[in-house]
Amino acid sequence: MLIKKLVSLPSRSGRHLQRYNHGCRLVVGCIPYRYRETKTSPPIHGTLIEELEVLLITSQKSPRMMFPKGGWEIDEDIKLAATRETMEEAGVVGTLGDKLGEWIFKSRSQDTFREGYMFPMLVTEELDVWPEKNVRQRIWMTVNEAREACTHSWMKEALDAFCSSIHASANEEKEFL
Repeated sequence: MLIKKLVSLPSRSGRHLQRYNHGCRLVVGCIPYRYRETKTSPPIHGTLIEELEVLLITSQKSPRMMFPKGGWEIDEDIKLAATRETMEEAGVVGTLGDKLGEWIFKSRSQDTFREGYMFPMLVTEELDVWPEKNVRQRIWMTVNEAREACTHSWMKEALDAFCSSIHASANEEKEFL
C-alpha cells in the first residue's frame, strides 16, 4: 500500500504544494476510531458509547490535543491526503468512511482562515514507527473524554458529526434486520 511506504519518509513540509480555495488553505484530517468490547455503558446512538474509542494526538508545539489533520496537497485526492496526514501524525492506517463535513476556522498559529474536511477512519493497524513519532503523543480515549480534551471547536463539531453517522449506521442496520 502506498501509505505504508511513506512510513520511512519524513513528513511533508512547506506550503508550495498546498491547495487553497479563495485564499483559505485546505486541510484534511481524520477521526481515527476503534471498537472496544464492553457492555457496561448505556446505549447512545444505537451503540454503546463506551464501545467507541477515538485517537487524539498532541500538537507538535504544545500538549494541546486534537485529531490528526494537515494540508491537502495538489498532487493528492482528498482521501489520500487525509490518510497520509493521519499516518504521518498519528501512526495509524485504516479504512476511511464518508466525509463528515466541511468547516471554516481560524488558524491558531497564523491570523488566517482554513477550510477543513474530516473523515472517520476505522483503524486497522497501529504503527510502531511513523514520521512524527518523536514530536507527538497519541492517546486513545472515549468519545466523551475526547470531546473534553480536544481544543478545537470545529473538531468537536466533526466528532459530533461522527457520532451522528454512527447512530445513522446503527439505525440502518436495525432496519435491515
